[in-house]
This record gives sequence, C-alpha cells and structure tokens, in this order.
Amino acid sequence: MSFGEDTWEMCLFNVKDGFLEGVVRGYKQGLLTTADYNNLCQCETLEDIKLYLTGTDYGPFLANEPSPMHTTSLVDACTRKLVADWRYLRENAGEPLGRFLDYCTYGHMIDNVVLIVTGTLHERDVQELLEKCNPLGMFDAIASLAVAQNMRDLYRLVLVDTPLAPYFSDNLTSEDLDEMNIEVMRNTLYKVMRNTLYKAYLDDFATFVHRVGGTTGEVMGELLSFEADRRALNITLNSIGTELTRDDRRKLYANFGLLYPHGQAELAVAEDFDQIRAAMEKCPPYQTIFSRLGLGETQMLDKILYEEEVRQLINTYEQQFHYGVFYAYMRLREQEIRNIMWIAECVAQDQKSRVQDGIVFTF
Repeated sequence: MSFGEDTWEMCLFNVKDGFLEGVVRGYKQGLLTTADYNNLCQCETLEDIKLYLTGTDYGPFLANEPSPMHTTSLVDACTRKLVADWRYLRENAGEPLGRFLDYCTYGHMIDNVVLIVTGTLHERDVQELLEKCNPLGMFDAIASLAVAQNMRDLYRLVLVDTPLAPYFSDNLTSEDLDEMNIEVMRNTLYKVMRNTLYKAYLDDFATFVHRVGGTTGEVMGELLSFEADRRALNITLNSIGTELTRDDRRKLYANFGLLYPHGQAELAVAEDFDQIRAAMEKCPPYQTIFSRLGLGETQMLDKILYEEEVRQLINTYEQQFHYGVFYAYMRLREQEIRNIMWIAECVAQDQKSRVQDGIVFTF
C-alpha cells in the first residue's frame, strides 16, 4: 500500500470507526495481567477470587452475586461483562463494522443452534437449553427452534428465522437432517453438522474481510487462516477411529489457510498422531509450534495452540485502523474467562497444585 493510499485509509477509518476503535482499545487495557493471575492463584476460596475480581473491570458484574459462590455463577458474571461490551460496540457501529461484529458472533450462533437441535431431539427442557446457550450467539427467534416437531420443521425454522440461513441452505438439506434424526443417539453426525456449518461460516467470513481489504483484510486474513488450520487439525484428531471417511473429512476443512490445499490433503489421509504431526510440520509456522510438544504430550496441544492464538491476537494491537482489534478483544476476553473458570475449578476441587497448568497468559 502506497503512502497516499495508507493516509487515505487512516482518514476514512477515523471518521467512521475511530471512536469505537478507541473504545475497544480501552477495553483491552482492562484485561487481566500476569500479576493478576499470580494473585488469583493464591486465592484459597471462590469468595477470595470474587473479592479480587471485584477490583477489576468485572467488579460491577460481581457486586450483586450472592454467597456462597459457585464456579458457574462466577463465569456467568464475567461473561456478562463481555456481552455488555460487545452490545455497546454493536449498537454504535456503522457499516461495514456492524456486519463484521455480527460475523464475529456467528460461530457462537452455530454452537447454540446445534445445542438446541440435540437437546430438542433428546426431549430436554427448552428453558434449560436456552440457559446453556452462549449469550453472544443469541438471536430473537432462537426459542422458536425448540418447538419443531421433527427435523424438517427445524430445517424450515432455521432457514426462516436465523442469520445462519445461507449456511444451512447451501450445505445441509432437510434430508441430511433426517439422516441425523435416525442417528440421534450417536454424536458423530451432529459433529459433522456443526463442522459443516462452521466451514461455510469461516469461508464466508474470510471472503467478507477480503472484500473489506486494507489492513483489516491483512490482519484478519492471518487470524482466520490460523483458525481454519486449527479446526482442520482438530477435525482430523477427533475423526481418527470413527466412521468418518477421508473424503468426508476433507469436505469439513475450510477452503483457505496455510494448510490449504496440500497440507489438508495430507491431513485427510492421516491415520494416527505421528502422521498428523508430519503433515503439520511441513508448514514452517506449525513446525515451530509442534517443536514445543514433547513425546507423549499430545494432551498439551490444545494449550499450545491457545497460546499461539493469544500471541497473534495481541499482535493485532500493534497496528491501527483495522477491525481485527474487535475480533481480538472478544477472543482474548473469552480466553480470560476460560482461565478464570480453570482457576475457580482448581480452588473448588482442592487441586491448587495444578492451577498453573491450564492458564494461558494474555498480558
């Protein structure tokens, strides 16, 4: 990008979205630091954790939480902080930033729809299902999904009432869902449904940020490529030993990323972890990641990938005038909430010796 184009992009961005970029950078300053985590790790009870967090940005959301504290109520209060921040950003966003913020939450919507689908077919209570839904992925008509009498009704309701309609209509038919209904007691096909929708969503999101272009396209292109590659890796790991064929596995991979297409082709035929590792290490950035993984430490892979994601998310704040900082804030806050949940569970279960094992430090 030339100097003139760069200046023009900065001017236009500040006019339309400069205020909200300043707001989200301010939100980022409220994320917990390494010192905060060290102090939380010294807490002896959930009440101690609550007391410490009251002095952070979570304070207003924890103030009215009754005693005794439970991990779920602690996590719910912290999640309300993220939701409140996100709603403020969305309510004040113009276009195309508003559309971008919606895209950031479509993954949560997919999780909620799949949760409603599985719960309804297992005759779970609707209110119980709604309480378990991620609040970032809620939409007005989500409760109507639970009134479907069969999978065809559910398919129709999704196509009419949710923002995910294009992903369903282009990738799943009512006949596909009928097959899932037959296999209701097996989780494999539900995972296929979720991964199919998520693949369509990631492809669509990548196309959108490419159209936005500029620094947003560059920064978000890298973040989404990492997400696409991580999902390809997880799909491969989770499908080993299942009935998912190589062709079906390949269809669940996104159509972009550092592994696309040759790395994905090798993952599709991998039959064990060593073959998966060999395929991943042919891509230099992932060779560095897997070099941190010792023999017999496959259970540490998730944490290493989360740490790499956090590193990339933090780097988005090194540049200005782009939408990536909004996506990064949401993901960093979600990681922070996972950290708080891990610490709370270790304290509640008297497993403080393991508390450092599950924390992914952010700042």
